Amino acid sequence: MKKNIALIPGDGIGPDVVAEAVKVLDAVAKKYGHEFTYQNVVAGGAAIDAFGKPLPQEQLDICLKSDATLLGAVGGPKWDDVAPEIRPEKALLGLRGGMKVYANLRPAVMWPQLKDACPLKDEIVGEGLDILVVRELTGGIYFGDRGTSSDGRTAWDTEKYTWAEIERIVRMGFEFAQKRQKKLAVVDKANILNSSRLWRKVAEEVHKEYKDVELSFLYIDNAAMQLVRNPRQFDVIATSNMFGDILTDEASQITGSIGMLASASLGAGGPGLYEPIHGTAPDIAGKDIANPLATILSAAMLLRYSFKLEAEAKAIEDAVNAVLNEGYRTVDIAGKNAESLKAAGKLVGTKKMGELVVSQINA
Repeated sequence: MKKNIALIPGDGIGPDVVAEAVKVLDAVAKKYGHEFTYQNVVAGGAAIDAFGKPLPQEQLDICLKSDATLLGAVGGPKWDDVAPEIRPEKALLGLRGGMKVYANLRPAVMWPQLKDACPLKDEIVGEGLDILVVRELTGGIYFGDRGTSSDGRTAWDTEKYTWAEIERIVRMGFEFAQKRQKKLAVVDKANILNSSRLWRKVAEEVHKEYKDVELSFLYIDNAAMQLVRNPRQFDVIATSNMFGDILTDEASQITGSIGMLASASLGAGGPGLYEPIHGTAPDIAGKDIANPLATILSAAMLLRYSFKLEAEAKAIEDAVNAVLNEGYRTVDIAGKNAESLKAAGKLVGTKKMGELVVSQINA
C-alpha cells in the first residue's frame, strides 16, 4: 500500500513527538510492505511567524490532498498577544472545518502498567478502564455566532446545532457501542439548553435503530462528577463540542497522563486528522523530555481508521504495551518512581521512547 501523510509538527513539543511517530510509521511500513510518504504542513504559531496567519489556504490544501494528516500540537504563550482572529488555535478550527472532520474519537484507556499514576483509589478504577468519547467537532459554541460590543463591555458566543449535525455523532456513538459493551451515554445540559434538548430528541429517534444498545442521558455537571466517582459505568459517550473538550481532558487525568491519550477526527470519507490531546508544553520543547506515546498511538489510529490496516495498528499498540511492560517510562508517567527508574536506566527521553517502540515492532 502506498499512502501520503501530511505532517503538521506545529509548535512546542509538537515537532519532537511527531518525529518519533514517523519513525514508528516507517518501521511498520518496512515490516508490512507499505510505502508511506510525508509532506510537511506549517500551521499554528509557526505559520503565524512564517505567513502572518495560523492556517494559510495552501497549507490546508496539502492536508486535503493527503490520505491522512498527523498533527503534533499548536499554540503557546509566545502568541498570547496576537489578535484573536489569528491565534494559533484558529488553525485547529480551520483544519476541522476545512477537512470536514466532524467526529472526534478520544479513547481514554487505563494502561495497567500505569495504574499507579491514576489519582483515584484502586477500588474506584478497578481493572480495564476503557472509555470512548465521541465528540462533535465542527458545530456548537466553538463555531457559532460570536462577537463583542463596540464598547468592549459585552461579548457573546452562540451554541447552535442542527438535527443532521447531531444525528451523525450519536449514530457513530451507537455504532461503536454495538462493537463494545452496548452502552451509550449522551451528555448534555437539557435542563437549561434548547440545543441539548434537541440532542436528546435526536438520540431517542436514532436509538430505535439500535435497540440492543442501552441509551442513557447525563447532564454535563453530573457526567463530570460520575467520571471521577465511578468511571467504570461508562463505555461510549457522545456529546457536543465544548462538553467533549472538557470531559476528555478530565478522562485523561483519570487514566494517569494526558501524554498517553490519542485522538482521531473523522468525516464522511475524506482524509482523517490524528493528534495527541496534549498541548505544546513549550517549557520542555526540544529538551528530549516529552512523552511521544500519545502521538505514536494517534498514528496507530491513523492506520486503523484511514488506511484500514488493523494488524499494523495493533502492532503499534502491542509495541507500546511491551515497552511499558519492560518498565520504561518518560518523566510524565514515572510518578513517584522517577528516581529508581532513573537509577535502573528505565527513565527515558522522547527519542529513546520512540526507538524502544520501533525495536518492539521490528522484533
